[in-house]
Amino acid sequence: MIVAKRKPFNEIKELISGSKKILILGCGTCVAVCLAGGEKEVAILASQLKMALGLVNEDVEIDELTIERQCDREFIEEISTKVNVDDYDLILSTACGAGVQLLSDVFDHKVVVPALNTTFIGVAEGPGMWTERCRSCSDCVLADTGGICPVTICAKGLVNGPCGGTRHGKCEIDPEKDCAWTLIYNRLKKLGRLNRMEQALPPKRYSVQQYPAKIVHEAYRRRYE
Repeated sequence: MIVAKRKPFNEIKELISGSKKILILGCGTCVAVCLAGGEKEVAILASQLKMALGLVNEDVEIDELTIERQCDREFIEEISTKVNVDDYDLILSTACGAGVQLLSDVFDHKVVVPALNTTFIGVAEGPGMWTERCRSCSDCVLADTGGICPVTICAKGLVNGPCGGTRHGKCEIDPEKDCAWTLIYNRLKKLGRLNRMEQALPPKRYSVQQYPAKIVHEAYRRRYE
């Protein structure tokens, strides 16, 4: 899942400065799970903004709406069936950066600003805690490393390790963190696949990374030719 966190409140107030009617648009998937941009978070942000603006006698109308996903045109199209976008001076999106950009593409005649900072692709470790697990490198080596990503978990991103700085299974960059390659070794040993470490992995194929990336499924290729 994509993990994000809300921007500082004062920064959000600055982003919406000068607008008289605002739509706060929430996203019901990733950012809702990480308690940053779902329906509840939209309601909280709307209440905070109304109180803060009211204290300085700024007359701003704020509406709220949350859709399933802002990274999918199908769901963005539903917005126009629920509100008239042209009524608003600005849309404040609580989606990830991808959602904000697609929303800006669809409503390119409207100012769209982000309420969140997109942080990483990760997993939920427990209530209220998420950790990064993937860097979207387009050249996955998890089959050779016991399902532990060295590019992400290793502070140096080493695809062959450990480095000479590891001590007692901890990382030299941060002694509080486990060495990624110690984790990989222990996992492969548990799986009976330590022989995977006998062969060095090839250098990362950075050429396969595209900026910005695009994937078209084979079943839809003709549609986009």
